[in-house]
Amino acid sequence: MAHLIDTPRPEEAAALAQVHLQAWLQTYPNEDAGIDEVWIKDNLGSVVTPEGIARWHAVIEEADRCPNEVFCRAVRAESGVVGFLCGRRADVVTLGPMYFLRDAQNLGFGNRLMGEFLAWAGGATIRLWVTAYNEGAIRFYGRYGFKQTGERELWRGRLPNVRMVRGEVGNRGLPTLE
Repeated sequence: MAHLIDTPRPEEAAALAQVHLQAWLQTYPNEDAGIDEVWIKDNLGSVVTPEGIARWHAVIEEADRCPNEVFCRAVRAESGVVGFLCGRRADVVTLGPMYFLRDAQNLGFGNRLMGEFLAWAGGATIRLWVTAYNEGAIRFYGRYGFKQTGERELWRGRLPNVRMVRGEVGNRGLPTLE
């Protein structure tokens, strides 16, 4: 079976939750930041609980009901879901979460999903948070015109994130694409 990119089905909520947690466990451990498997499971492990799976189920259903407001696509392999990209439209468009299991990275799925997401977003301003030490993700977003704004946050007091924006965001001193 070739990989398939499509809107996830409600019965795949648990699979998306598992990919979400597994991608974090593969991507974010960082001794300097004090982030290890235990910290990740303590701070993101709830995504695979019945409540977390119910939240994923709600996102999938909302994307189906309101496709102009919520974007969600999954990448499926024979083994099941191996990645996803979701986003939401409000005053600006927010990209995220976007994760792939390690074995599904660098196979072009990110590019394909980003193309679909950008087409969905149209000319809207898009913003996202990306982990400051995830240099590969920062380069990936940069190839699509996202610029760092200088805004930073520590998620749960430890995970360092930077804001990236693509498009016009007004007069707040953030980047503008021409």
